[in-house]
Amino acid sequence: MNEFLVHAENLHKSFNDTQAVNGVTLKIKSGEIYGLVGSDGAGKTTTMRMLVGALLPTQGSINVCGYDVLKQVENARSQIGYLSQRFSLYEDLTVLENIRFFAEIRGLSSSEWLPRSLEILEFVGLEKFKDRRAGQLSGGMKQKLGLASALVTRPRLLLLDEPTTGVDPVTRQDFWQLVIKLVSQPITNHQLPITNHESQGVSVIISTPYMDEASRCHRIGFMKAGKIIAEDTPSKLRSQLNDRILELRGEPLHELKNICLQNEDVEEVAAFGDKLHLRVKDGTSQNVLSRLPKQIESQNIKVNNLRVVPPSLEDIFILLTEFNKQ
Repeated sequence: MNEFLVHAENLHKSFNDTQAVNGVTLKIKSGEIYGLVGSDGAGKTTTMRMLVGALLPTQGSINVCGYDVLKQVENARSQIGYLSQRFSLYEDLTVLENIRFFAEIRGLSSSEWLPRSLEILEFVGLEKFKDRRAGQLSGGMKQKLGLASALVTRPRLLLLDEPTTGVDPVTRQDFWQLVIKLVSQPITNHQLPITNHESQGVSVIISTPYMDEASRCHRIGFMKAGKIIAEDTPSKLRSQLNDRILELRGEPLHELKNICLQNEDVEEVAAFGDKLHLRVKDGTSQNVLSRLPKQIESQNIKVNNLRVVPPSLEDIFILLTEFNKQ
């Protein structure tokens, strides 16, 4: 029996002369949250669409829940809940009517979708709004309705393509709490039987450009130019730069950056809001801590604070991007 719920091997996808996906391999276990992380144009959405069978790969194979997506696409789709970047609500229909529509086009009878829908609406916090028209929902509520519609068929795999793009931080937090809850416990009540896969939770593949969201995943794959350039748990990826990231506060930032880059032990300097992150060579952090402030102050530039900080996923992504320049 295949230990992976999703096994995609050497995926390629070209659009004329553009190579959108170039050799992507994914192996996702049951109950795992996997993040595809990268900037716009990295190939995340194209990868998602191939996994759900909406696009045929130019090359490669995809197996989802034991089904060959290229040969058994309907069987595979029956196991998948998919929330695209532009989830299309029917704004003249109510919340419950929207879910009913998506349930019935997947072949569910009213005896199946109605109790399931009421469960899900309670789970996502929309049970009080089931009779409200979708066009009257806030952005966050529409997002939750999209998730509810993707869950109505009891999927084993949930594909979420940048679901929090353009929403406020509080809504993003609420959405992630729902995703984490999904993989840890089934959506059921005592009136309905629990299937084997529901007792194990749902597996999630989520694409995001946000590093704070990536840190919530069990594993992440950094994508750039259609390739996965690194893959591991967030903690193991960050550990590559332990004791090599310094945080510098002072002003003006642009002059500070130029001076720091002149230091032979400083490999990279990036702005993080009102501060700078310096990546230094391995084993040189203490040397930089002792010498750099004097170097800066000799130029009549103010230093407020310089300290070693834990590396962030942004620091790792900057490093990986440098190593994978085209």
